[in-house]
Amino acid sequence: MSEELKAFGEQLRMKREESQLTLREVENSTSIRVSFLQAIEEGTINNFLAGVYAIGFIKQYGDFLKFDMEKVMKENPKAFRKQGLEHDFNYGIGTLEMRLSLSGGMKWIPNVLWAVGIATAAVIVYYAFKVLGFL
Repeated sequence: MSEELKAFGEQLRMKREESQLTLREVENSTSIRVSFLQAIEEGTINNFLAGVYAIGFIKQYGDFLKFDMEKVMKENPKAFRKQGLEHDFNYGIGTLEMRLSLSGGMKWIPNVLWAVGIATAAVIVYYAFKVLGFL
C-alpha cells in the first residue's frame, strides 16, 4: 500500500510496544483480529479488507492507542483515501425489455384467482353445513 500507511503502521506498533501491550491484548480490547492488527502495523490492511473497513479498523486501533486520529488523517490524506471499486454496470436493452413485458403487470392475477377460489369454497362449505343442520 502507500508508504504513509506503512509509516503510520510502524508508529502504531512502536506505541503499542511502548505501552507494553501484546497484539492479543489489543484484540481483546478492540475486537479487531490479530491478523488484521498485524496487517495494519505492516501497512497491508487494504490487501485483506475493503477500504471502508480498513479505515475503520485503523481509526479504532489508533484511538485505542490514544492517537489524535483526526489530526493523523489530515496529515496523511493519501494513506486514508478510500479506494473505490470499479463496477461494470451493463444495463442493456435486455433490462428494458423485461420491464416493459406484457406479463410484467399481470403477476397478481393468480393470487386473486386463488383468493376467489378459497372464498367460494368457504361459502359452499358454510351453506352445506347449514343445510345438513350442523350450524
